[in-house]
Order: sequence, then structure tokens, then C-alpha cells
Amino acid sequence: MSNRPPRSAPMRAAASAGISRRRLLGAGALAAAALPLAGCSSPLGAGLLGTELNPETLVYWNLFGGGDGVRMQDMQDGYRELFGPRSLQATTLAWGNPYYSKLTLATVGNQPPDVAVAHLTRAKPLWNGGLLDPIAEEDLAGVGLTTEDFNAQAWATQRTDDQNIAIPLDTHPFTLFYNREVCEQAGLLDSDGLLVDLTGMDVFEAALKEISAVTGGTAITVANVAETSTPWRFFWTLYNQLEGATPFLSDDGATISVDEEKFLEVTGKIQEWVEQGWLNSALDYATSQTEMFTGNAGFYLQGEWEIATAQSIDGLDFGMASIPQLFDKPAVQADSHTFILPRKERSPQQRQQAMEFIKAMLDQSMIWAEGGHIPAYLTTAESEEYLALEPQRHYADSADHAVYDDPAWYGGSGSTFEDTVGAQLGLVQQGALTPEQSLAAIRNQLAIYTSTPSPL
Repeated sequence: MSNRPPRSAPMRAAASAGISRRRLLGAGALAAAALPLAGCSSPLGAGLLGTELNPETLVYWNLFGGGDGVRMQDMQDGYRELFGPRSLQATTLAWGNPYYSKLTLATVGNQPPDVAVAHLTRAKPLWNGGLLDPIAEEDLAGVGLTTEDFNAQAWATQRTDDQNIAIPLDTHPFTLFYNREVCEQAGLLDSDGLLVDLTGMDVFEAALKEISAVTGGTAITVANVAETSTPWRFFWTLYNQLEGATPFLSDDGATISVDEEKFLEVTGKIQEWVEQGWLNSALDYATSQTEMFTGNAGFYLQGEWEIATAQSIDGLDFGMASIPQLFDKPAVQADSHTFILPRKERSPQQRQQAMEFIKAMLDQSMIWAEGGHIPAYLTTAESEEYLALEPQRHYADSADHAVYDDPAWYGGSGSTFEDTVGAQLGLVQQGALTPEQSLAAIRNQLAIYTSTPSPL
């Protein structure tokens, strides 16, 4: 039993008024467009199936699998320890477009969860579609939070229309993994066994040359076969390091505004590295990491979540670092997992209940950080415990230089935009397309989306 005083039973939310036929049809269109892109599982949570719940039970949806899923379950159990075994019904749905389609349909159908997870880049289209409730300063204050409690970059990015639309749990950036044995032979480790400073294109390329001499071939691997998100993250990181880089998309996805000269500069550099033999021309996701794990490459670029995979390899001595600044300024592609309040009528007690859940999750951010994600909650991010965490502390500054995908109804993590653009960027790395051809293909393939208003 919880020692917390009993909470007054919140009334279940009444059906929200004002759901238009256009919005209902739009949600269906969005789901129809999204579902062919990924597998779909049946929703198990209350609301969509209309199951009856104890009015004290908070309904929570998320999309976490693998190691993240295990850690989230531990955090959910922490909430139950505070508020009782029946205080939470948590449901995990299929990652990517299937999850967001179900969340959209449930919200339009007046049966959303009380709290849900969303990538920050996917929260913005939900907000623009009128599917989220804003989070007021009073909501934060009610659980002892302020805007200053969060990483400034993540918090500023979630601010939309002068409103708080989401509460960041983390930042998960594109990151550099390195094989210590290879890098030591290449003379790239300092006296503490950490990667030396590789700021600057000349310095970085000299490092690639040294690694290639050790491996007899590849120096750095980036997945690009049957994989679209990684080529996008690779490009978006380097592109945003160029001074004056414009958004790829503007007007909420209606305009392709990428700087053509800078696009060609970055993609040309990628092809140059392949031609030098430093960067792989064609590797799938698993093989790209195996090459570094086995010492056939010194560097491997991927999201920090692959820390769990690296740690599971017996005998692998690896390190992690923020991706170096190669051009004019530091920047790294990233997203954030956030907590959102799907739009519904809520009593004051229900809003407080939702915020108490979010606060309980933030208080357990150290569990989340062990999986590689950088805590957005500064109480954890600035704690001695986190700053002693290896190798997480060596790339924690990436959160301050995070660059998120541009807002678009078809954009964000795991989206149609990333699939489309990433596929063409992967073909550039493979040498199948010139940079000019890839840009023309991207413009052509995105035309249907840029010319289509948001379904919501």
C-alpha cells in the first residue's frame, strides 16, 4: 500500500465536443497513409476498446521495445510503488507510424490515453492537428517543476505557438562509437584511453586515414542498406554544422527549402570518403556495427541506444563520443522522447494525476540514462551519479547541440520523410546516384506530400 494520502477519484473524461467530420476523415487518411510503411499490432489499452477501469487508474501508452521497454517497465513499477498496484495501465504499441496512427485515431475518437509518449518531432504534427492539450506553467508548478528544470535545447524545441506541448524525458543523438584497440594502434587515444579531439575536417580525415591503415580498409561505418533513418541522421548532422544551413522543410512541410549548395557539399564529401576507402559503400544496420565491434573499422555512427548492443559483446573495448565538429559549428541530429497530454476533457484532479505520473517518470531518469539516452531532466543530468556514468558522460554535451527534424505532418522520427530522403541519401553513399540526382529524386518523391495539406 502507498503511504501517500488517498487521491480524490477523478471523473473519467467526458467526450470532447467539436470533433469535425473533416478531422475524423483526416485521421483515417493519415492512418491509411502510414500503415503500409510498417507492421501494425492491435491496441491493447483501454479507451480504444472501451474497457472499464478503476477511476483511479491512469492510462499510459508508449512505443518502447527492447532494452528501453524493460527500463520503462521498471519505471512504471516505480510509479505503482508510489500510488498503488492498480494506479496504472500501461500499454506498449508498435513503434513508428502504427503507434502515431493509433494515437491519432484514439484521440479523434474521444478515447485517448491520459498520458502518452511521443517523439518531439512527432508531437508537433499532433499539436498542429489540434490533438494535444498544452501544459501550463501551473501544471508544472503543481508537481514542483519549472521550465528551468530541463535541457534548454530540448525545452526550446518543444515550445510551439508560445505553448508547452510536451515534456522531454531525454535527448537521443546520433553518436560516434569507437573501437579502442583500433584507435590506440592509430594513435588516436589520449593518456586516459579516450578519443582525442577530432575537431576540424582536416584533423578528422587524418584520423580516418590512420584508422584505415590499421584496418587495411574501412575506417568508419554508417548503415545504408535496407536502412533509411541512419543516412538521414548522418546527412542532417553534417549539413547543420555548416553556417547558414537552411531548414530542409519549411511552412510545416509544404516547402522544400534545403540549401542546394550545402546539400551537394555534404553529399559530395560522403562520396569522397567512400572513394577514399574510408567509409563503407554498402552495409546494413547489423553489419555496420559488427565491423566496428570486430575491429574491421575504428568508428561507427549510430544512435546512442546501441550502447546496450556494444556492452553485450564479450571482450569489446569501446568508447563513445559526440560527433566532432567538422565544419563551422557543432551540431548533431537528435530527437527526444517526450510525454504528451492527448486532447481530452480533464478535471483538475485528472490533470494533477497526469502530471504526477510524468514527474514520477522524470524522477527515475537515471534508469533511463543507463540505456544511453541523455536525461532532459537536469536534476539527473547534472547529478554526480550521471556524470560518473561511463561512457554516457562523454557524449552528454550532444544534447546542447541537438538539431531536430523540421516540422511536417509526414515528418519526424521513423516517418515517411525519413524513409524517402534517407533512401536517396543511402544511394549516394552506395555510389548509385550522384548528389545532384539524389536531390532531384528527393524533390520529385516529396512533391506529393508537400502539395498535400495535413490530413488533420
